[in-house]
Amino acid sequence: MILKLKIKQLVLMCLIYFGITQSLGAQNIADTDFRTGADQPELYLEKLRNKNIIIVANQTSLLKNKQHLVDYLVEQQLTIKSIFAPEHGFRGDADAGEHIKNGIDAKTKLPIVSLYGANKKPSKEQLKDVDLILFDIQDVGVRFYTYISTLTYVMEAAAENNIAVMVLDRPNPHDGYIDGPILKSKWSSFVGLHPVPVVYGLTIGEYGEMVNGEKWLKNGMQCQYEIIPMKNYHKNKPYPISERPSPNLPNDLSINLYPSLCFFEGTEVSVGRGTEVPFQIYGSPWIKNMTYRFTPKPNYGAKDPFLNGQLCYGEDLSQHKTELRKLELSWLLKAYKDFDHNKKNFFLKNLFFDKLAGSDALRKQLISGTSEKEIRNSWKADLENFSKIRAKYMIYPN
Repeated sequence: MILKLKIKQLVLMCLIYFGITQSLGAQNIADTDFRTGADQPELYLEKLRNKNIIIVANQTSLLKNKQHLVDYLVEQQLTIKSIFAPEHGFRGDADAGEHIKNGIDAKTKLPIVSLYGANKKPSKEQLKDVDLILFDIQDVGVRFYTYISTLTYVMEAAAENNIAVMVLDRPNPHDGYIDGPILKSKWSSFVGLHPVPVVYGLTIGEYGEMVNGEKWLKNGMQCQYEIIPMKNYHKNKPYPISERPSPNLPNDLSINLYPSLCFFEGTEVSVGRGTEVPFQIYGSPWIKNMTYRFTPKPNYGAKDPFLNGQLCYGEDLSQHKTELRKLELSWLLKAYKDFDHNKKNFFLKNLFFDKLAGSDALRKQLISGTSEKEIRNSWKADLENFSKIRAKYMIYPN
């Protein structure tokens, strides 16, 4: 009995270490007939043969058996010119915002081209003699998560060079609902290119279709675009994802809290980068009336975390049990209210907060003491208009 208990404890420790505890009820993929786009090679493999292709991929580009898509396609003897890697790199181990270098994949010997840093959009030279770009990355369905920006720039470059784009679709953990302020064009950036809410309720394949259909590419261009859809996917059901989408989103809970907590990245408040529970806590040295304490320190995915080495006071959400289906504004409102330093210093001087929010409206609402209800009401008309656009590109049932 003691031996069994110790084995159970060891297994639990391993689960915690690898960041796969705290599930929010995602289905067991083995118990359903659900398939990602990548897991249906019968729909795309022949379309790739006899073509020069580039694959946009990262650590999440896995088949059901955990084989990497790139390795599988190499086995199929396809002509792969190179791999394009987004933020966090091809193997997904780089910090947020860290410059990603070009290189060679040790396993396949294929060249890796970074699409982060100065080279966010593929150049004409990088697309020379290419017929098709295959895109397969697990997104999280939030406007400021940069993989949809990478897809947009890939589509734009493809349109300019008469190259087809194929997206192997994957689940959106925030699918089936929309929430948050709509981005205004003045605040367009790599953390938000398009007039969509923070949570937009589309898979990455559907999102690309919307970008193309609404002519949001440069100069209203459109690219030759194809989705390989998922099988038996429903927007309001949770699905497991293949691998952590980035180093600081280690599990279902951090992904679920991410849309609500990421606003803090534009403030003097830490979201737990440099701890064991990133995007599951928040705090600052200047919110001393909160009881939870933590100190960010360098670790995997956070080589120099924000507020490194400083004692932060805040709130622990790592035991949060309810799956959020909306933006939770109470944490942001509470942190601003309890910030006992000069309130002007709550927001970073570069006003990155406005880029995350999509305009300066939310920042001004916080400063003026606008209630949560009033803030939400200010989004209502824009969300209703966006829902009409979104409906045109939904290919999966609710």
